[in-house]
Amino acid sequence: MLKELVFDIETKKSFQEVGGKHNMHLLGVSVVGVYNYADDSFRCFEEKEFKELEDLLKNTNRIIGFNSKHFDVPVLQPHVRVALSSLAHLDLMEDIEQYLGFRVSLDSLAQTNLGVSKSGNGLAAIQWWNDGNVEAVKKYCLDDVRITRDLYEYGRQHGIIIAATRQDPRVSVPVSWQAAEMRQLEAQATLF
Repeated sequence: MLKELVFDIETKKSFQEVGGKHNMHLLGVSVVGVYNYADDSFRCFEEKEFKELEDLLKNTNRIIGFNSKHFDVPVLQPHVRVALSSLAHLDLMEDIEQYLGFRVSLDSLAQTNLGVSKSGNGLAAIQWWNDGNVEAVKKYCLDDVRITRDLYEYGRQHGIIIAATRQDPRVSVPVSWQAAEMRQLEAQATLF
């Protein structure tokens, strides 16, 4: 059985509150949302549950996120006792940014490829957290995890993602999300 986790994090503070992007380690983590392929489940982890999250991370073949190498992992790392850089990691943003030469938002890709929109934004999630509305933060986080998973599945199935740019509303971006490394992991998983 292949053990992949699609994940996303929400923060307690904004870049403005911590003095800029160079202080990512000060943002804090309100929740971590995870989709677990092993049991087809969605779950949010609060800080008090990070030990369970660590156990899950230790037993995964690969983590999958969106802009996760540049944001989620550096923000989360100070809060978990798992070397996240040592895990196999697919950041969906990488193929898209490499091909286009610039970043495209998850919301734009979700609208273009999946016909859905994000249910909020990170600043709203911080406000919900500050207001004590933890359930709204969890819902928003898991909505983003679902979109990330569905975008990943779309790219795996089609070998492309459609991106809307200023010059062209439908640019086909080739993606390598079913690369040789992944096929190897799948082959190994079927041996057990």
